[in-house]
Amino acid sequence: MENNKESFSLFMKEKEKKEEVKREVVLSVEDLHKSYGKKEVLKGIDLKVYRGEVFGFIGKNGAGKSTTIDCIVGLKDFDKGRIILNGHDVKENPIDAKMSLGYVPSEPVTYEVMTGFEYLRFVASSYDMYQEAFDKNMDFLKNKFMISDSDLNRKISQYSHGMKQKVCLMASLIHNPTIWILDEPTVGLDIIVYQTLMDMLKEFARNGRTVFVTSHNIDLVSRICNRVGIINNGVVSELIDFSKEPMKRRLLSDIFFKTYAVEKKKEG
Repeated sequence: MENNKESFSLFMKEKEKKEEVKREVVLSVEDLHKSYGKKEVLKGIDLKVYRGEVFGFIGKNGAGKSTTIDCIVGLKDFDKGRIILNGHDVKENPIDAKMSLGYVPSEPVTYEVMTGFEYLRFVASSYDMYQEAFDKNMDFLKNKFMISDSDLNRKISQYSHGMKQKVCLMASLIHNPTIWILDEPTVGLDIIVYQTLMDMLKEFARNGRTVFVTSHNIDLVSRICNRVGIINNGVVSELIDFSKEPMKRRLLSDIFFKTYAVEKKKEG
């Protein structure tokens, strides 16, 4: 894809920004079902995510947030349903679907025998990036995440959890994706990089791209997201659009806990 070979840019001209940010669906999940043995975890997930927004996906531990993401990015097969990513069916055209996708897993996944630089170059090579584009993107991301060349020339096995997470964040952006999917991305980050990431998520969406993020931090989700979906009992039980219901932004924590309080009461 052409955009994978161009240099990374979160900052677009105002005219370009206005042209790109439309109510265009970039991720569609329809009637998604997934079981592990006899346990059905996803029981019919339905959601749409639009260009130019930060979409938050929240739920209690074990609700199916990570399973949903794993199905979207192609790490897990699913039993029933359909996922369309940037116009591509993830089952029928998995390679095309992934080319414009940046993914950050909940636990850093890297090759620890490599240096940070070797790993990032390895990731970039899978997207057929030009060297010039890679160099420019690297300079941009090193500056954003405050990582030095000496850090990147060390073996990943020597990194702290937070440093591994930074490298994973860089790897997810190195090819200039248009949709950024992050599963609990702030774990292990220091406060400065945490704030940098929050700013980048918002800027990424403002400039016509899309963010899909899960987090246990309800305050974070309420501050940076345009819309939020709550997963409960294997389905999206609540979908909140803060542009239409702005008061719910500060009430999100109450809404979240009420959702599960009702479920617990039903079980009782």
